[in-house]
Amino acid sequence: MTHHHRFQSKVAYVCKRYPRFSETFIVNEILAHEAAGLALEIFALRTVEETHFQDQISKVRSPVTHIPTKLKQPQDLWKLIRQAEVQFPDSTPMLLAMEHADAHDVAQAIVLALACGERGITHLHAHFGTCATTVARIAGAIAGIPYSFTAHAKDIYHDYASPTRMDLKLRDAAAVVTVSDYNLGHLRAAYGATNVRRIYNGIDLGRFAYAPPKPGATELLAVGRLVEKKGFHILLEAISLMRQQGETPHCTIIGAGEEEENLRAQIAASHLSDAVTLSGPMPQRDVIIAMQKAAVIACPCIVGRDGNRDGLPTVLLEAMALGTPCVATAVTGIPELVRDGDTGLCVAEGDPTALAAALSRMINDHMLRTRVSRKARALIEKEFDILRSAAALRQVFDEAAVAQEPIKGVV
Repeated sequence: MTHHHRFQSKVAYVCKRYPRFSETFIVNEILAHEAAGLALEIFALRTVEETHFQDQISKVRSPVTHIPTKLKQPQDLWKLIRQAEVQFPDSTPMLLAMEHADAHDVAQAIVLALACGERGITHLHAHFGTCATTVARIAGAIAGIPYSFTAHAKDIYHDYASPTRMDLKLRDAAAVVTVSDYNLGHLRAAYGATNVRRIYNGIDLGRFAYAPPKPGATELLAVGRLVEKKGFHILLEAISLMRQQGETPHCTIIGAGEEEENLRAQIAASHLSDAVTLSGPMPQRDVIIAMQKAAVIACPCIVGRDGNRDGLPTVLLEAMALGTPCVATAVTGIPELVRDGDTGLCVAEGDPTALAAALSRMINDHMLRTRVSRKARALIEKEFDILRSAAALRQVFDEAAVAQEPIKGVV
């Protein structure tokens, strides 16, 4: 067990919502930090909308603080500004320089900065470059502490109605982390950012024991929120094509989301009700059992019409760790993980014909399945172990602490 004194930082994690059912990677990261002895606090900026949570959530020991989302009265902002002035005498000019910021973001940032001062927090880390990073950036400036953030996917590529000022966030961050080389290249090219590094999302390998593919398995499985970018409508078209070619695939899709009605209508119109089951969401342990039984995991992600896309779906990491062969699409960072013909099969996005051919090939070629399965597990062990990812992130926090030392309190 590592001892606490190794870490210079006491870190606050800033999340828009915590916990979120689909954001298991944040919980994995927090648990790995806790196991290593890093002192952490978690701050959430919006209310939790979900009723189901992954069982991992209950293992998190770090305290969670929910910051009020909206000012009750506009006058309350002045009270907060005065409190900030008392605790951080240099903060007022800095707040005045933030006139582009939304007042509610500023209010949340002051509450966060005051908490940092009271609790001895020395570093802020936000997940997603949207509102969590907006608030972390302002709070860090008020409290005179560095911030970093992890940019995932939607926050980088989605076409937001109002600008998220990614340029300012990249400029002012002590460090920026992103989850794929694809994202790294994009942030460097689009913003000339030099302080970004790639750290892959990891998984807890202890929870995903490897087993080679079962010779008799035929079931197709897809797991994810039922939203456009997951490409499940393309998967249904591919299953239709497989049926037309005389095959009898059966596919289960685990998840919930706004596309459910459309997918059900498509299943009915394509006469696929005996071939496809929409099972709704499931607890993680049931998902793992389903993944172990499946012949192939399909992950047919696409780029949504609004630019929204997946970064590196956690389901792929988990399936590959378990030894279940994967068929995916060449979107954002996915080809770094599902390397075509090596650690899985990777086809062009939005192409049901190519997807059908890959699914069919994977189900019917047991030698391919066995080879891909072994190679996939080896890649996960080498590059996607949460212990390694979290350690790399703690190094980011410590480097920021060292860089910060000489200029304490100067904005």
